[in-house]
Amino acid sequence: MSLFNLKNKSFLITGSSKGIGKSIAFQAASHGARVIISSRKLDACKNTANEINESIGSEVAFPIEGNIANESDLINLVDETNKLLGKIDVLICNAATNPFMGSMADIPSEAFDKVMNNNIKANHILTNLVTPQMIERKDGVIIIISSVGGTIGSNMIGTYNISKAADIQMVKNIAVEYGHHNIRANSIAPGLIRTDFAKGLWENPAIHEQYTKTHPMRRIGEPDEVAGAAIMLASEAGKYINGQTIIVDGGATA
Repeated sequence: MSLFNLKNKSFLITGSSKGIGKSIAFQAASHGARVIISSRKLDACKNTANEINESIGSEVAFPIEGNIANESDLINLVDETNKLLGKIDVLICNAATNPFMGSMADIPSEAFDKVMNNNIKANHILTNLVTPQMIERKDGVIIIISSVGGTIGSNMIGTYNISKAADIQMVKNIAVEYGHHNIRANSIAPGLIRTDFAKGLWENPAIHEQYTKTHPMRRIGEPDEVAGAAIMLASEAGKYINGQTIIVDGGATA
């Protein structure tokens, strides 16, 4: 059996109607998993779920609407996933927000609170909602999509970077607290990836040119190139990786 086989595994993936989350959902389904497609817009979730189901040839993807900003939505997301799939083997916290570009000195308090709530607290809440069943089964995987921004400073997305650094620390704590229950937690830190979320960066000609000119591979990344790391961490291939952060940036931070 392949180390990357995910047959009978159930995935809950936030922010999975597009971008990196969608790529992870597609790849997980292609390796045998059943997946929940979740975002704020139900129609987008349905479209992605239908696309995956048509590609796989069976019903393996299911849409659930949910806004990570609301704790009640997170509770409902986990409850509905359990009803639909019977369990949650793998939680992937991919949804995030960045409502402000600019100096930390200029960010409004409301925007700061939104970043911290959506990028940190929501992941904390989801972790606490899924770990009881993982403890009971003595098996579970939690993956948080962080960012290379969590490892460096920035004069443009500093607050976002702070939140992503917290996610890197969060998986370390989860690993320490729950590792003896055979629960593994890791984060993935993508570089600049061609997603709608990062459009403000890669669609800016000056930023794109500066990034790619000095990049070892002379290009930005694609969502599937992040999904590969997620599949590895979620499968038997990654069963002794815990509390770590895998940087997927084509060598940019090197």
